[in-house]
Amino acid sequence: MSSLPYPSHADPRRTLLASALIGIGCMAAVDEIIFHQLLAWHHFVDRDTAFALASDGVLHAIELVLLVVGFFMMIELHGAGRQAPGYRGPGFLLGAGGFQVFDGVVDHKILRLHQVRYVDNLWLYDIAWIGFGVVVLAIGWLLLRRAQRGHATSQH
Repeated sequence: MSSLPYPSHADPRRTLLASALIGIGCMAAVDEIIFHQLLAWHHFVDRDTAFALASDGVLHAIELVLLVVGFFMMIELHGAGRQAPGYRGPGFLLGAGGFQVFDGVVDHKILRLHQVRYVDNLWLYDIAWIGFGVVVLAIGWLLLRRAQRGHATSQH
């Protein structure tokens, strides 16, 4: 499988960052919509109902800001002809997987803001939640390595 060609003026780092912001925003949106609203398994901060709903609103606002900033960065890169196409997918997956792992480890276990679901066997949900994030991160990292190899060979 051949790598995508990279123009010499492409900006892989900025493409990766823009894509990661979009990935974080999308994964936060999936979490918010599915687990907070549709399934109602938890809120961003599980306290009394009013505070929990307000915390979900803050999470939603942050996810929207990340999506908008990421998309505007990507549009700017595209308009300037500086987008590095092979870095979009890896950036998205690294952002999405990073959000998932951060949420599972920091929000669920360290800060104890909420759990995935309030049941007797929390660890099954924790393993699935964090494990999914690790798999997404690993795929993103492998694709990033491939993109970096392709970018390095196109520079010679």
